[in-house]
Amino acid sequence: MKKIFLGLLVLFSLHTTAQTIKVAAAANLRYILEEIKTNYQKLNPKTHLVLTIGSSGTLYQQIINGASYDVFMAADKIFPEKLKAQGAVIGEVKTYAYGKLAIWSNSVDVKSMNKLLSESVKHIAVAKPDLAPYGERAIQCLKYYHLYDRVKDKLVFADNISQAAQFAQTGNAEVGILALSLVKTPEMKGSYIIPDPKSYKPVEQAMVLVKGFQYNPGAAKFMKFVMSAACKPIFEKYGYIVP
Repeated sequence: MKKIFLGLLVLFSLHTTAQTIKVAAAANLRYILEEIKTNYQKLNPKTHLVLTIGSSGTLYQQIINGASYDVFMAADKIFPEKLKAQGAVIGEVKTYAYGKLAIWSNSVDVKSMNKLLSESVKHIAVAKPDLAPYGERAIQCLKYYHLYDRVKDKLVFADNISQAAQFAQTGNAEVGILALSLVKTPEMKGSYIIPDPKSYKPVEQAMVLVKGFQYNPGAAKFMKFVMSAACKPIFEKYGYIVP
């Protein structure tokens, strides 16, 4: 009888206390997730979303090493699929958006890819390609336009795409090859161009539930919200294509 009472007490506490959902998210999602978080918590006031922002590769490694996240929102599909192959996730890997690259600057007028060859551009900020999918796509883009060998000595590598944007914004680099979602934030005032999407492999961004010590039902609910029509306009505002 005592065990039954304790079990009912635990169930009651789960329904009456605030629920925490820990989301590990790629750096290109920094601003959009703040909006999604605000909207989600208005609808679910007893839920507390904790966001950890970083490169997909770094977050992947943290999860492999036992970090207690509930949801992993990557900047590609590869890292979530690798987690699935290792038995570290629950359910299917789901594509939530397709991202785009942008060439941005607040110090030089970017009108074409050839601006990267200009003497006025001494540093080009990109995310580390082994950790950040947008960094990998940046290198692919430069090679497509036959610019990589001509500008490789100008490249400044950041730990993630958000840090690459910071390098470009603060003048540590004259130009940044960034996620369009970051360029579209109000604080990123400058000029930019969007390179041909054919110049790099599609940025298929996917998410998955992380297998933790204890199943978190709120995490699946949050994922469903991200995939819903309610979030589609938010993604599109930041330049994403929603599948």
